[in-house]
Amino acid sequence: MDTALSQFYNTIHSVLNSMEQQEYIILGVIIALMFSAIHLYSLAKEKNKLRETINHNVKVFQKAFDLAEDAMLILSEKNKVIFANKSMVSLLELEIGYQLEVLRDIPKIKIKKEWIPLDKFIEEQRVRIMQKVLNVPQIMLKIEGHNPIVINLHLDTLSMEHKDNGHYSIITIQDLTQTQKTEKMKYRHKLTDMPNQTQALHDLPALFSKIHIENNKIALVLMSFDDFSKLRSIIGFEQSNEVLIKFSKHLRSIVNDDMNILVYHTFDNHFLLTISNVESISEVKALIVEIQMQLAIFYKMEDVSLHLTVSAGIALYPDSGPTRKLLDNTYKALSQAQNEGNGKIIVYIPDQLQNEYDELTLHNDMKNALNKGEFEVYYQPIVNVENKEVIAAEALIRWIHPSLGFIPPDVFIGLMEKTGFIIKLGKFVLEEVLKQQKRWELFKFKSIEVSINVSMVEIDTGEFVNHVKQQLEHHQVRPEAIKFEITEGVAMISESKTEKYFHALKRLGVGISLDDFGTGYTSFTYLKKFPADILKIDKSLVDHILTNIEDQRIVHAMIELGHNLGMKIVVEGIETKKMVDLLASYGCDYMQGYYFSKPLPVFEFQKLLR
Repeated sequence: MDTALSQFYNTIHSVLNSMEQQEYIILGVIIALMFSAIHLYSLAKEKNKLRETINHNVKVFQKAFDLAEDAMLILSEKNKVIFANKSMVSLLELEIGYQLEVLRDIPKIKIKKEWIPLDKFIEEQRVRIMQKVLNVPQIMLKIEGHNPIVINLHLDTLSMEHKDNGHYSIITIQDLTQTQKTEKMKYRHKLTDMPNQTQALHDLPALFSKIHIENNKIALVLMSFDDFSKLRSIIGFEQSNEVLIKFSKHLRSIVNDDMNILVYHTFDNHFLLTISNVESISEVKALIVEIQMQLAIFYKMEDVSLHLTVSAGIALYPDSGPTRKLLDNTYKALSQAQNEGNGKIIVYIPDQLQNEYDELTLHNDMKNALNKGEFEVYYQPIVNVENKEVIAAEALIRWIHPSLGFIPPDVFIGLMEKTGFIIKLGKFVLEEVLKQQKRWELFKFKSIEVSINVSMVEIDTGEFVNHVKQQLEHHQVRPEAIKFEITEGVAMISESKTEKYFHALKRLGVGISLDDFGTGYTSFTYLKKFPADILKIDKSLVDHILTNIEDQRIVHAMIELGHNLGMKIVVEGIETKKMVDLLASYGCDYMQGYYFSKPLPVFEFQKLLR
């Protein structure tokens, strides 16, 4: 380029020597035009180079966004498609040449109960989107010709500097269809697509919560094919699976007929039925017999009928014990049924309930039992993990009947809640504990907290908090010396009501403890709402902790969770030194269980304090 210009200049110079003045002027104009042309050429070349660079960068960004699973779209104010990545092209089924074309079918989203075109929603939310990215989680999106899907929607806006360019809407859509399918599979049995044991454990707390609303009983029925391993060896894996599939379909038909029954395929050849509004155990047995009769005739293989039988274990609330043990008791009943022979049906009745206490007799007797001094408060120590010193106790009510002897709490507590007598008994326990705390204070005993169990029946009176306040003032006991325990499942019956009373109690200065943690709803949401000081991990989660790795992981995680939320942790059901060492290594704060002491009358408990 430089050589060419040099030659050009030399040529011009020789020409100039032979030119007239007028010709000089004309030539000057020509030269100026030529230099302008050269400059414009250079600018055009630089611009083309810049355009190529921009196009290259756009292609790079296009590739990057095409790899994203989320669908991305940029729309002009006139709904022209400025950009769409592959996921969005697939979702909206955009045709070739969609760039800079008006989006033909505007998707609709469901806001509350109304379907709104997406562009209309963007326009309505323009001010909010201009201020920050707008996130709309888990809403329905409907595209013409397709079923609605659940999405997460993110909206942003881009303002162009030139006033004529207006605003661009940046739209990101996260399709939750696959996520929901994956989540759903966690709660379904892979073979039969029935709700599995995980779903059952999720549903049971809600079922149990109905107990205090409905007067009828509830039953859990666990069924298992007899000699199923032998059946597999005879007819093969595939055919035995067909047996399970057909049986599951038959059980589904029962659910369709009666919505008081829910059915689950828990694992392998076990099926669980939950039955609400049960009037008597005989109706549950009749249902199982009908299922057994149908099973005996409905399966044939190559015109040969298979003689199939199922054994069944039944646990009935309240006959078979408290709700937190109901599922375990169902397994115990099934185990006994299988041991006794094919097709056996066993109803679980705990040893301590074999006396078949008459509810009417107990109801009549409990009215005068308080006046006669038949009720007594026992104390079970709670020890500090670090030094194994008693730092607290749980107050537990005991009934020593003059003729029936020691009546288990599992028998009379449920009856008292149903009849409302638990309110009077609760006041008795509170007063006894406050009197005892005052005695220990006067006689210089070691200062400890005492936990008192409280039921939703007591709280629902609306006078509970005020009564506690009056009694604390009357007995002149520091509020910090008292802690109230409420079980996780009961707390969730009425979240808003429980939260309200919890805060009212906290304002008095007393402590709050969530009992039986891990057996009910176990929700981060309510842990955040309820101002509890203590989490008590239920005994059922530590019974097999020395041998069950999953239980170890769960308990360890619960301890860390409680600590992260600023709570102290009590682990119940400690029975051996190995349990103590293991749970101490997990960092729990306090322990309670028979390894340290069973519940004791006050005079025996005082020896521990000394």
